[in-house]
Amino acid sequence: MMIEALIAVALIGALVTFVAPNRVAGKLAFAISLVPAAISLWLFATFDGSGNALLEGTLAFESQYEWIQLGEYSISWFVGLDGISLPLVVLTTVLTSLAIMSSWTPIDERESQFYGLVLFIEANLIGVFVALDFFLWFIFWEAVLIPMYLLIGVWGGPRRKYAAIKFFVYTNVASLLMFGAFIALVFGLGDAVTSFALPEVADAMVNGEGIQQTLFGLEPTTLASLVFVAMFIGFAVKVPVVPFHTWLPDAHVEAPTPASVLLAGVLLKMGTYALLRFNFTMFPEQVETYAIPIAAIAVISVIYGAMLALAQTDLKRIVAYSSVSSMGYVILGLIAYTQFGVGGATFQMVSHGLISGLMFMAVGVIYNATHTRLVTDMSGMADRMPVAVGILIAGAFGYMGLPLMSGFAAEYFIFFGAFGADFDYAPIFTGLAMFGIVLVAGYLLFALQRAVFGPYSLETDYEVSRAPLHDLAPMFVLLGLIIALGVAPDLIFDMITDAVDPILEGGDS
Repeated sequence: MMIEALIAVALIGALVTFVAPNRVAGKLAFAISLVPAAISLWLFATFDGSGNALLEGTLAFESQYEWIQLGEYSISWFVGLDGISLPLVVLTTVLTSLAIMSSWTPIDERESQFYGLVLFIEANLIGVFVALDFFLWFIFWEAVLIPMYLLIGVWGGPRRKYAAIKFFVYTNVASLLMFGAFIALVFGLGDAVTSFALPEVADAMVNGEGIQQTLFGLEPTTLASLVFVAMFIGFAVKVPVVPFHTWLPDAHVEAPTPASVLLAGVLLKMGTYALLRFNFTMFPEQVETYAIPIAAIAVISVIYGAMLALAQTDLKRIVAYSSVSSMGYVILGLIAYTQFGVGGATFQMVSHGLISGLMFMAVGVIYNATHTRLVTDMSGMADRMPVAVGILIAGAFGYMGLPLMSGFAAEYFIFFGAFGADFDYAPIFTGLAMFGIVLVAGYLLFALQRAVFGPYSLETDYEVSRAPLHDLAPMFVLLGLIIALGVAPDLIFDMITDAVDPILEGGDS
């Protein structure tokens, strides 16, 4: 029942915070958020699962109860953890607590509603990573959209309504496409499945005979390919990868900084996590068939995202496009379909969550003091805000893959796995993706050179001074975690590869 407790504390905490007075909402929400963080760390410390949640393996903290009978299919409350989902649950709870603390300075209106929505997001994000029944998983998946839409639309910048609507429309349409594809998959499996439990569906696809029924006049092999492509597109919008990425920069720029931290740090991982759980676990044959076009999409996302970042002058847009580039590396690792490739992609999900969260927090702290994010409007910030700027530079080095930081370990695993991938031109795709690191260094160093070094030149009517401790503390924690995973990646990499191996064995890789 520990998983249920984890979700319940966040949900109840959201309700309590909603009705709390504004003056105490921030501190109350932070105190409540420490409980799920502590529970998730305890789950991590006592984790005894093995294998993969959808294939062969022993789930940790599993519970399953019958819920609804939908015709011949049963729906159940089915949750559990393996080495893929547990690190993402810990990332969610820790990043939520830090995001709440980083909100104390910029959020000064409707605080109780803001912090209540953040805790509500946390509960549903946890649900996405622990749910093992499709309908339960889909409820959590969709429930995340509502509070994020409100956080952008109510507390965002001047174009917040446009950004919020664009975010909602893109992701909701993608969800409908993915939902329809999964239902078609279940119907195509016929009598092989009697529920929407993901392990049952995965077992029928990998260890059973796969799709055997014709549907809408489509032969089983054609139906499997169409379902794979439709689900890939549905999840790719959430990641996002090129060309489905255009909602992300608008959402990041208009969102308040704490919402950007959660959006980049955790919400984007919903897409890559779903790709791993559904496409890359249930469709090993289609993964092999579509390896080259997916690898091309990954490389295009890496290069194009980096080039778009190079053209920006808004620090938040630069970090936003960096996420598009970083998620391209995740897709490359997944399509490599090797232990280091898929394991490195999962490690990159966690690493990018920490680094992007740190970068957005640092940009937010600078914006709180200067009221501008344009690199053309500022210089010499290192003299006025040395600690915040120092952490920003450290985060940028993490993005660039500096050794002994988590970004380096993630990229090394992905490149090592991708070079050994068993599809045509894999070394060429990997080499092109590696060139993205050069572009990352280029746009980050160019932006930092203009914004933080040189003589102080910002023209304001107020004094820019050192950031308060409650703004710096969350960044120090994130930086410590980034370094810890860079120095000792086996803190999570061993459990990740233990859950990845059954996927590759199912695909005969």
